[in-house]
Amino acid sequence: METKQIELIGDNHEHFSIETPLKENAFNKSNFEKIKTIENHFRIILDELGLDLNDDSLKGTAYRVAKMYVNEIFGGLDPRNKPKISLFENKYNYNKMLIEKNINLNTTCEHHFLPIIGKAHIAYISSGKVIGLSKLNRIVKYYSDRPQVQERLTTQIYNELITVLDTENVMVVIDAKHLCVTSRGIKDDSCSTITEMYGGDFNVYNKRNEFYKLLNSGIK
Repeated sequence: METKQIELIGDNHEHFSIETPLKENAFNKSNFEKIKTIENHFRIILDELGLDLNDDSLKGTAYRVAKMYVNEIFGGLDPRNKPKISLFENKYNYNKMLIEKNINLNTTCEHHFLPIIGKAHIAYISSGKVIGLSKLNRIVKYYSDRPQVQERLTTQIYNELITVLDTENVMVVIDAKHLCVTSRGIKDDSCSTITEMYGGDFNVYNKRNEFYKLLNSGIK
């Protein structure tokens, strides 16, 4: 792929698949092996930038970055880290909208490997089962802990929820700042990006409008 085309893909925020693009052998190596390999490669990057790796402050940087990549900010690539979801019977027969708003979201732009930081808002109408509230946060975190584009992240969270809850009455909204916009290129820190995905009852405008009214109502 030519350099010009590579740059256009990043600047145009293009993406090519709903599923995170993973190699078939993505998990053949242990986390320890991955950390050692990334550490070596990142040390080369630091060296190429002209940094003195004998400096006390930089000696452990390559290892810290490698461990952070594998165990933390990209831990959602490993399906073994997928949260176990328990459902409960809707004994209250609550058949209205349930909203979990302002879920902290931290992910990484797969085009420039810079942070995307914002909030996720989730609503669903029970089909007879309910999910523990913290599990909504864990689902957001799992799909955020990988290189992402916001459109794919929104879709992945939505698809997981309609599968787990066995209903299409789900709505997911993400409002986030992209550091690839705020700290490079145009360097505009005044904007944010909003994406939404919904189905079932939320296909009706009035139901989406109700969601947004409740979301912005200032209820604490």
